[in-house]
Amino acid sequence: MTALTRMERFDDLFPELFRRMARPFSMAPDMPGDIRIDITEKDKEYQVRAEIPGAKKEDIRLTVDGNFVSIAAEVRREKEEKNGRNLVRETSFGSVSRGFALAHEIDSQAVVAKLEDGVLNLTLPKRGGAGTRQIAIQ
Repeated sequence: MTALTRMERFDDLFPELFRRMARPFSMAPDMPGDIRIDITEKDKEYQVRAEIPGAKKEDIRLTVDGNFVSIAAEVRREKEEKNGRNLVRETSFGSVSRGFALAHEIDSQAVVAKLEDGVLNLTLPKRGGAGTRQIAIQ
């Protein structure tokens, strides 16, 4: 007997590659190109860890619509170098965003979001009543 494997859609095979190809090539090398996320599902909630280096909490927009979560941020970086009497100051601006759909709807009233050292930690409680149940046929 042979083991069966599930065939994924083509665009699911290389999502990181396609996301990076869509990014403008002229972007400053020290600006973030995307928001990296880790999602963990628990019985009653999702835990999301999103890396957004250089973003301040007032510059981050988080929206939850049903089971779709969207994170967007304006990132600003300033770099200053002194070399003798010369002063070089570089300022970079950019925006990053990431959206993803979850298997369950989210209770948007109970979402908790905390930003610490460029990492946004989200607790996304599943909406009550969302679950699987077997229906008796009459």
